[in-house]
Amino acid sequence: MTLIDISTDLLKADVYDGDPSPEVTTLETIGDDSDFNLSAVYACVHTGTHVDAPLHFIEDGDSVEKYPLDAFIGECTVVEINSSPITGEFVNKRFPFDSERILIKGHGEVFFMDSAAEEAAALGIKLIGTDALSVGSENDEIKPHKAFLSRGIAILEGLDLSSVEPGRYFLMAAPIKLGGLEGAPARAVLAKDIRFK
Repeated sequence: MTLIDISTDLLKADVYDGDPSPEVTTLETIGDDSDFNLSAVYACVHTGTHVDAPLHFIEDGDSVEKYPLDAFIGECTVVEINSSPITGEFVNKRFPFDSERILIKGHGEVFFMDSAAEEAAALGIKLIGTDALSVGSENDEIKPHKAFLSRGIAILEGLDLSSVEPGRYFLMAAPIKLGGLEGAPARAVLAKDIRFK
């Protein structure tokens, strides 16, 4: 089995306009009257590789810990798209209709149009992932997010798919359990060549 880390480093990741940059505070250092190292991190929960929960865009929507874990663990398909925005026509012709989890390799520059998000959400998927900072463009964030989140479809953003070829994989990308919040960081990994005994 081969594992591919598709997470971005939270401390080095691009930050969405208006969000705070991550900051690390050193609390203890070995040798400075301490026997251990200890750090604290301040960051937006939507920095780096992270999950959006319905509460992010839907009033009274579910928070991140209420997602079923099987949305983030299971077979997935990586689809490479080289032009933006993603249209409804593209979804109808090129999306894998037999996959519950779809990851978009768009080199960080591909976003969904409203109609395309609606079309993709209607496929019955559990998760949509992207290597962009968001599934929507800066000028159109709300409708694409609501198209997925209103149906309980998990959104996984900020992936690093630069070394991943299109195809089928096994995804493991559970979010950190942050009860009551609208999102959470995730460590996303793809597995290929899985052999079970």
